[in-house]
Amino acid sequence: MMYEPVEVIRARRDAALADLVRSVPYLNVLGIKFDRRGDELTAILPFAPSLIGVPTPPAIHGGATAAFLESAALIELAWSSSWARIEAGEEMPRLPRTINLTVDYLRPGLPRDAYARARINRFGRRYASVHVEAWQDNRARLFAQATGHFLMPEGA
Repeated sequence: MMYEPVEVIRARRDAALADLVRSVPYLNVLGIKFDRRGDELTAILPFAPSLIGVPTPPAIHGGATAAFLESAALIELAWSSSWARIEAGEEMPRLPRTINLTVDYLRPGLPRDAYARARINRFGRRYASVHVEAWQDNRARLFAQATGHFLMPEGA
């Protein structure tokens, strides 16, 4: 049996993730990026002055925070459910649709980069539940978290 070099597999998976992220224009508007380490995705929201919602003291707008958390959950679901098909060059999957998203704002988002990781709690053919945590300088000091429920596209 012939094996592909690890670098080839890594490059193919990174390209597949980049294609998935590019398929969602809103991520580009906010500047959200994703870092892949093995099977774990970290969403990154680079700080930009346009994200400030409260000028004194400066804090990231709650809507930008919620959009960041929801985006992390949606990309995690799409990636987890179909990365093998994406990697094989098949058509981009349809994204899950948000049923609801509950956001807990734990402290103000400071004017600096933010990070988030999503954990899938339930993954069924029609429905998924995801928990997302967001932090800035210290992973143990969350500034926001969310739980979302999503309608999965057929064939996911």
